Amino acid sequence: MKLLKIMQMLPFYANKGKRLDRRVDGVTYLRYPVKTHVVSENDVLEEIVSQYVSPFLEKGDIVGLSERCVAITQGRSYLIKDIHPSRWAQFLSKFVTRRAGGIGLGSPWTMELALREVGLFRILLASAVAALTRPFGLKGIFYTIAGGDINAIDGPCSYSLPPGDKSAKLGPKDPMGVTRRLAQKFHVPIVIVDANDFGVRVMGYSPGIMPSHIEKIFTDNPLGQSTEQTPIALIRKK
Repeated sequence: MKLLKIMQMLPFYANKGKRLDRRVDGVTYLRYPVKTHVVSENDVLEEIVSQYVSPFLEKGDIVGLSERCVAITQGRSYLIKDIHPSRWAQFLSKFVTRRAGGIGLGSPWTMELALREVGLFRILLASAVAALTRPFGLKGIFYTIAGGDINAIDGPCSYSLPPGDKSAKLGPKDPMGVTRRLAQKFHVPIVIVDANDFGVRVMGYSPGIMPSHIEKIFTDNPLGQSTEQTPIALIRKK
């Protein structure tokens, strides 16, 4: 059985400019990027994990899923030609400071998704409070008040694979429920991570996981969702 498993094992390689290993709190972890097909709304998340990860799982492993992959399988990614931003979305998006790592809510399409997700009142309230507190150097107030994980909303990026280069997406729905369901099915801890080269945030995690610990493991963002096509990481202690 062990020999059969070795024969079935596929090689895992670090993405360009990244490392497989990372030492956190005295322990070295291997973060194997798992390559998949281009995930779409027609895919079932459980089937993706079963096909690409399950055959290689060992006791003690952790499976890390990108929030983008989860959201896409939930049908929460939309072609921008189908969004049709309202006047409010067009107006409010003009006042958003764009981040170096992405559009955020600085486009009419992503702002429209935020309005649909949490409502106009909460967006206006969050905007007003953020404007009042900005002179005092307080950050993140807008997203705290708006809620709904709207800071996970992404717009079209030129480096994304089609149709991601022409799509905007919401964050995953019920990430905590998703991780618990998958953990019960595959008998390993599951985490959903929003990671890029500018920061890491654990959005969902199954019982027994410390989000702050996972964030340290993913600090250098070992995943890649452009030409790498690696929206999953198999995490294993070395």
